[in-house]
Amino acid sequence: MSEFSRVAVTDEAAELLRQLTGQHGPLMFHQSGGCCDGSAPMCYPVGMYMLSAVDVHLGSLHVDGLEPIEVYMSESQFEYWKFTHLTIDVVDGRGAGFSVESPTGKRFLIRSRMLTDDEVLHFGLLGERAAGR
Repeated sequence: MSEFSRVAVTDEAAELLRQLTGQHGPLMFHQSGGCCDGSAPMCYPVGMYMLSAVDVHLGSLHVDGLEPIEVYMSESQFEYWKFTHLTIDVVDGRGAGFSVESPTGKRFLIRSRMLTDDEVLHFGLLGERAAGR
């Protein structure tokens, strides 16, 4: 596993993912781009969300005891977020409509930070940052 990743998960979110995987089987995330669910990370059982050719694989969450959990977002949204590292966390509250945590009284959310210089270099974005894109 590379030391560089665009995505991570907090310990609290990892614990909820272990519980939800026990109920629903393997899971995946799609970072919502707005509309009804704002910009919530949506968690689905694998196969319940149809990815398209314009979805970008951001990376995999590594949670002890589980298979890697894939994280995606639309290509158009990725253009806005490509210099950002995303961490999936969980807080009290009602989850987004179709996301599997919705009935638990918890909801997933994204915490973000700008990529470090080393990450920008690793992901091949140095020229884009220098050009102001």
